[in-house]
Amino acid sequence: MGTYYSEITGERVSFCELANINNPETIRNIHKEYIDSGAKLIRTNTFSANTITLGVTREKLKEIIESGYNIAKESTEGRKVFVGASIGPIHESVFKKDDDIDILEEYKFIVDTFLNLGEDIFIFETFGTIDYLKEISEYIKSKNSNAFILTQFAVTLDGFTRKGISINGILDEVKKIETIDAYGFNCGSGPSHLYKLIKDMDIFDDTISALPNASYPELINERMVYVNNPDYFANIVVDISKLGAKIIGGCCGTTPAHIKSIVEKLESNGFKEVEHIKVKEKHKAVFEKKRNNFLNKVEDNKFIISVELDPPYDTSIEKMVDNARICKENGVDIVTIADSPRGIARVDSIMIAAKIKREIGIDVIPHLCCRDKNLNALKSGLLGAHIEDIRNILVVTGDPILDIDKISTKSVFNLNSYRLMELISELNKETFKTDKINISGALNLNVKNKELEINRMLKKVEQGANIFFTQPIFHDEVIDFLSKLKKDSGIKIMGGIMPIVTYKNAQFLNNEVPGIDIPKEYVDRFHKDMTKEESEQVGIELATEIANKLKDHVDGFYFITPFDRIEMVMEILKKVR
Repeated sequence: MGTYYSEITGERVSFCELANINNPETIRNIHKEYIDSGAKLIRTNTFSANTITLGVTREKLKEIIESGYNIAKESTEGRKVFVGASIGPIHESVFKKDDDIDILEEYKFIVDTFLNLGEDIFIFETFGTIDYLKEISEYIKSKNSNAFILTQFAVTLDGFTRKGISINGILDEVKKIETIDAYGFNCGSGPSHLYKLIKDMDIFDDTISALPNASYPELINERMVYVNNPDYFANIVVDISKLGAKIIGGCCGTTPAHIKSIVEKLESNGFKEVEHIKVKEKHKAVFEKKRNNFLNKVEDNKFIISVELDPPYDTSIEKMVDNARICKENGVDIVTIADSPRGIARVDSIMIAAKIKREIGIDVIPHLCCRDKNLNALKSGLLGAHIEDIRNILVVTGDPILDIDKISTKSVFNLNSYRLMELISELNKETFKTDKINISGALNLNVKNKELEINRMLKKVEQGANIFFTQPIFHDEVIDFLSKLKKDSGIKIMGGIMPIVTYKNAQFLNNEVPGIDIPKEYVDRFHKDMTKEESEQVGIELATEIANKLKDHVDGFYFITPFDRIEMVMEILKKVR
């Protein structure tokens, strides 16, 4: 609807759903064109109809949905054509917590509006996850047990949704939902790519839909343009039907001409029953599994020593590489590489981790944050990391971009930390199946509501994380909390220790770095007139005290190296040992 509406009106609109009110005759004519071409199911012009996407009130939304449904029904008068309620995904704002928006209630409002109009066919399309589909499909069936529910997912050329979930992973989950009558695919891929994805799946006994895009779009004059290819498109879609798809059609870029061509080719074939062809199991290459020393030590309950190193702002990496060498010589198990902390560009964490692993031979765990890269870039980085034999990743949300930079530099946050962990888990099931990447997460116990933070940690465990690195710990109450947490959960935790180097450094950490809280009595051990050597010694003694308090309640230490002063960390290690 969206691409064809723009094509025939010449309007580059973001949301054609508003035309249900502003230009209803055009919407009605579009429906009729598709019906005249042979379509037996049309979808209401309501894909983006929700208050969050359209930025409208519930009252206005109700008017848009009602108008969209009525226009579609009027278009089918006297014709044996079904009308399905088109419902697209509601995207949460990345700047709000998941609990701030009640997405399920929004879906229920949309569904109730359709149910009150008499709708009994619901099409959830272009989804990237199964989030809310179980709950909302159960809700629909509780209101109308005879309702037909079709859920469709957008899968890109590599067989993953835009949320990073594999085609097999998402279908395994959707098949478990008894209140969903049919599932399938729309958008994301052109006909050939969707054919290739489906032909390796055994879908014959299920009710499957296949509605690919007309082609891969081209950007012309800031507008997405699709190839006008009805015959080519129809040939492949009919081939998809021979694989076992029961509902076929088109998505972006397809026009009434595409539908007409599909119908003509089906008619010329006499609508013959499709023969069930057994899917051949694909032979996959088996790669030699790389030894993950860090994970093996954790699983063997050995106490772990990890040290964080910050990449440089420029190409001067000699100091960092030398610090990694010092870590290896002093028995450190693994070095972690920060990912542009404080939102300021540094050398890429995965690239520098790969160099250190190759040249120094110590295990590495690059931090990977969601702030700077979209899904494609994150996935590319993970593939590259795996090629470089990196088998451990620390997933973090990432510090926000400073306000002053927002004019020229923008945060991406295509995924949050949960979704990034889910992406790695999906890659572990498919691409990295024989040699998985181990997922670690961040844990901040310096917050007031520690139970909320623990709930977040458990949610990360569900997404595949099994080791957690804490923010720097300074308070005894946090250590006490950790001792109870370890006893109850059994989750592996690396206790964060950050040596303070000067009085000024202590003040800065307390006042300008989120997630760090240093008690006054610790700050008072430093004073402005201390020499560098005196301050460092106090910092070493203080960090040693904290480490000794902490060591019986964690599975390892996580030293955050201050200002490249690796010698301080090594001195603390000697004293603790």
